[in-house]
Amino acid sequence: MSDGPPKHEMQYFPNMTAAMPSESAEFRRVLWTGLYSQVVLMTVPVGGDIGDEVHTVDQALTFTSGVGKATINGKDQDVKAGDLMVVPAGTQHQFVNTGPTPLILYTIYSPAEHDPRTVHKTKEEGDEEEEAGKDEAPEWSRRSQAENEKAGLVNTSGKY
Repeated sequence: MSDGPPKHEMQYFPNMTAAMPSESAEFRRVLWTGLYSQVVLMTVPVGGDIGDEVHTVDQALTFTSGVGKATINGKDQDVKAGDLMVVPAGTQHQFVNTGPTPLILYTIYSPAEHDPRTVHKTKEEGDEEEEAGKDEAPEWSRRSQAENEKAGLVNTSGKY
């Protein structure tokens, strides 16, 4: 996986709402990081949770397997495979696996929240790396549209 901005190429993830996510065993794996967003696959083990947290970025979570409880700014909502939950930046949130199987989801952060190379086998590993400052979004993923255009990373012709 590259440390720099993404190439202008398609990224294809087949069966994201079926086979592939139901087989995931890692708590967190970054699948792709772009200039303005990031796709992350997460697996919350039976009885586990993601941790009560607040991000400075927007987050949209699509659940692909299992059942759980979402708490967003103090309001509870049951979630299951096929559901989409949006968490605006600056909003407290927690997701708990309440079922007998792993709760699996993919989330889109906008902009990126994690290092593009991130793979955390467990929540504890992820918490340790975040607290140590080892899981930070790259600087290039936090630039403005104008900065990216000036650097030649984005142009409206679509030709590079």
